[in-house]
Amino acid sequence: MNTPTAPQAAALAGDRVASVTRNTAETKITVSVNLDGTGRAKLSTGIGFFDHMLDQIARHGLIDLEIDCQGDLHIDGHHTVEDVGITLGQAVAKAVGDKKGLRRYGHAYVPLDEALSRVVIDFSGRPGLVMHVPFTSGMIGGFDSQLTYEFFQGFVNHAFVTLHIDNLKGINAHHQCETVFKAFARALRSALEIDPRSVGVIPSTKGSL
Repeated sequence: MNTPTAPQAAALAGDRVASVTRNTAETKITVSVNLDGTGRAKLSTGIGFFDHMLDQIARHGLIDLEIDCQGDLHIDGHHTVEDVGITLGQAVAKAVGDKKGLRRYGHAYVPLDEALSRVVIDFSGRPGLVMHVPFTSGMIGGFDSQLTYEFFQGFVNHAFVTLHIDNLKGINAHHQCETVFKAFARALRSALEIDPRSVGVIPSTKGSL
């Protein structure tokens, strides 16, 4: 029996696309994803640097990503960033489906000048976040660096993944944050790939994730 090629395996997995709309008194958000895309992004959150980071997820994760968020930015960016993380997590979980054939695990190291970050992800079905990023500045443009944690916490809780994020080196907060998002994108891309040797198989000895 011939092992399918990676494109054939992806085709066997079917269309991995999803759209989710989440409306609250604080934010109104629509997220659309294609996990087997080319990295196209259409982003509007009202926070320029946050859009820049979301673009890294699309570009380096090879995920087609559309996000439109109208949030209560007259208060601050907290609800916008956290709720985008939640809604993106919901969309990814919906697009992944039953996880048959999924590589499941992914990791990446990404440098940017003096900064270096490592991200490891597991589509375990169990939400968990361990994050160590000693930001050297509280603000990056109009983005509160503390909200990086809130974004990833929202994502893991609703994508049902275990995520470890470590900034290993860095002096410039922009570089620190960008390496985190790029490493996340690369790790996500790896974990979401369909393994040609395990098409149709749940990647767990339990038989479910």
